[in-house]
Amino acid sequence: MRFTQRLVAVGAAVALALPSAQPAPAQSPGQAANAQPQPVQQGGFVMKVNAELVLTNVVVRDAKTGELVRGLKQSDFSVYENGKPQQIAAFDFQSVDMARPLNEATVSGLAAGASSANKAVVVGRPEDLRNHRLIVMFFDLTSMQPEDLDRSVDAARDFLRSKMQPADLVALVSLGDTLSVDQDFTADKNALVNEVGIYNDTEGQGFAQGANANSNQVEDTTGYTPDESEYNDINTDRELFALRAISKSLEKITEKKSLLYFSGGISRDGIENQASLRAAINAAVRANLAIYSVDTRGLQAVTPMGDASTGSLRGTGAYNGGALTNNMNANFATQEVMATLSSDTGGKAFFDSNDFAPAFAQVERDTSAYYAIGFHSTNPVRDGKYRKLTIKVNRPGVKVEYRPGYYAPADFKHSGREDRERELDEQLASDLPATDMAVYLDAMYFRLDENLFYVPVSLIVPGSQIPFVKGGDKDKATLDVIGEVIDEAKRHIGNARETVKLNLDPSLQARQKNIEYTTSFNLPSGKYHLKFVVRENQTGRMGSFEADITLPEMKKLPLRMSSIVLSSLRRPSKQQSPLVRGGEEYVPNISHVFRQDQHLYLLYEVYNPAREKAAANQPKGAKPGIDLLSSLELIQGSVKVYESPLVQAKTINVEGRDAVAVELDVPLSDLKPGSYVCQLNVIDDAAGSFAFPRFAVLVREPAPAAVPVPGSGGSQ
Repeated sequence: MRFTQRLVAVGAAVALALPSAQPAPAQSPGQAANAQPQPVQQGGFVMKVNAELVLTNVVVRDAKTGELVRGLKQSDFSVYENGKPQQIAAFDFQSVDMARPLNEATVSGLAAGASSANKAVVVGRPEDLRNHRLIVMFFDLTSMQPEDLDRSVDAARDFLRSKMQPADLVALVSLGDTLSVDQDFTADKNALVNEVGIYNDTEGQGFAQGANANSNQVEDTTGYTPDESEYNDINTDRELFALRAISKSLEKITEKKSLLYFSGGISRDGIENQASLRAAINAAVRANLAIYSVDTRGLQAVTPMGDASTGSLRGTGAYNGGALTNNMNANFATQEVMATLSSDTGGKAFFDSNDFAPAFAQVERDTSAYYAIGFHSTNPVRDGKYRKLTIKVNRPGVKVEYRPGYYAPADFKHSGREDRERELDEQLASDLPATDMAVYLDAMYFRLDENLFYVPVSLIVPGSQIPFVKGGDKDKATLDVIGEVIDEAKRHIGNARETVKLNLDPSLQARQKNIEYTTSFNLPSGKYHLKFVVRENQTGRMGSFEADITLPEMKKLPLRMSSIVLSSLRRPSKQQSPLVRGGEEYVPNISHVFRQDQHLYLLYEVYNPAREKAAANQPKGAKPGIDLLSSLELIQGSVKVYESPLVQAKTINVEGRDAVAVELDVPLSDLKPGSYVCQLNVIDDAAGSFAFPRFAVLVREPAPAAVPVPGSGGSQ
């Protein structure tokens, strides 16, 4: 295994598509010392941490009947942190049976929170929320078909009309082209019933603005960033960022909250960023928010031939069980993320049922009553380490449910070199992703020999995420990059570690571009897990990205291909790598977003192409030629709007690897702005084998012309 690194500034910054998904700004140590409680959760119960008080919610049940145990006093509880006893400083019991009538004016700010995740929820009198049940109904309009939406709206209206209790406060949120809070917390049943009817046009004006029941149903997708809109447009993980935004807007309400998530499934096509899933879960945990996922597709019949949303099958898959297995796996994959969201936040997932009433009943049961306990930790060290909690009740025959631990706060600016290095190592090993800074990754593969692959890894950090400082006439910043490759047996196969010093000319406008870090590994065929962590060293913010990559056994494939590299930039290079052709290196375009004034460059390799039959007049000893055909189609909707000229390869052009490198150049000036599905047609005519991989791209209008800056003689 070997690796190399390179760092460049590429791309152009663009406007934010989902303001609610924007990461929170880093706090200074002074701010952190006075921060509001930050919850951490496992198994459905929440811990809040600040410099003074640690809070956790505790549910005590009868071990035999499962009934709630009420009437316990502070003296009945004992709290231990890492085995050391702690003195209880705050104690409270909340139950919906004790709820008082609520002045609606005391609850506001969820809507403001959705327009900006950094805004605090405004609560006039927090004590007025005690003993109330707070429920958010979140309708993912982008994933639901009309009949799915009708079922979810009918179930919500039935709950609101007949099951909603006086202690309940309900809010309505929807995700269409934007994240929208359609109704802040209220106990007004009529207002809620009318507002929820907007989603399926049984009340009000129909879909929320921009919503579309099929707006994310594309063939394939690519990366998504909460900070640069070019990563927002064609990514199915936007639901996870929406959940994170909702959670952030609810952080300042300390009571337990529940979110009913109505969705037609979350697809994980494209870049498999596992960190984005964990970030959504952690945000919900910190906000004391349990997610109850409801698959609105209801009871489904999975058939080998698929449904009307897919094209006709070719081959024998429909008859040998392969197609049925694939369809069942695809359906399970869309439910897996929803199940994880629920289990890891203390909620529950509801699948394969046309009756959604049990979801509402579960929310009511789980939030009826709980004890809130707080203590001042006897350990003042801000080291960020995990601290185990043990809570005991001096009552026999009871079962105690609580969060078994929390992470202590950490202070970056006052940490030494060893502590900072340890922090990177711990973050790399941690199951909890760092998400304070946006990081995006893509990994590809090219075969070097029979069982060895060259794996280039591209890492993107938006320049707007980096706090550049002025140093003379340069913009300066320092990034720490650490990464690892793990095989199926959980063995560490490769690693990367580098401190990168950025010393850029201001004319590059680095804050408006993306910083790309590249490295590469040589790996044998198999399945691998990649994780990278990036930290900027001004405030200590970190971001992480995780992805899986499978390096296939080529000899088992009818058509042996490398990854397909999409690029809008080719730069001179003297390096020897599969990404360099004719002295120019293809810079991977992770976002798959292009402008009309750019070209779409494609590069891929085909290995061991079949030889044609020898011609009768062929010289003795000469090798027969090959016949490899390639073209690219761009499809918008169901219409093919472009097809590149056919490229034909007759000879091997990568010596020593028995490979053909194919390059395609598609000018985009004649294409209209919009989303396209690209189909690459690859045919090995001599072997009778072929492949038609598809991927999504977005074409935008050209960048605006430079505007002269008065008195500088330059431009911006």
